[in-house]
Amino acid sequence: MAEERESGEVDAWFAKKDHPLEEAMQRVRQITLGVSPDIGECIKWSTPTFTYKGNIFSFNPAKKLISLLWHQGAKIPGDPSGMEGDGDTARVMRFADLDEVDSRRSDLEAAVKSWMAWKDA
Repeated sequence: MAEERESGEVDAWFAKKDHPLEEAMQRVRQITLGVSPDIGECIKWSTPTFTYKGNIFSFNPAKKLISLLWHQGAKIPGDPSGMEGDGDTARVMRFADLDEVDSRRSDLEAAVKSWMAWKDA
């Protein structure tokens, strides 16, 4: 179960950060960890980062939106829905609030699954 894998250092980050969109960020966290028991989380670059055979994405939190930095998002096969950017490496996925996270849950889950499939290939 995802809760067993939640990192104390990520819990501490949330407690210290007191972010106005924390509820939505926690939902991103739950959705991501819920995709597979093999997904991990840690703090890298001073922010929560999700991992599976490398760094999947990190929160790049602004005060008015949630931005997920997919470190190698451009390399994920199939051009996952909801990702933005046109560089050679990174992509971002942005959410305005909890309602948008919930309404685009399938995009986030599909992107994480595509990452895992790519890494497993």
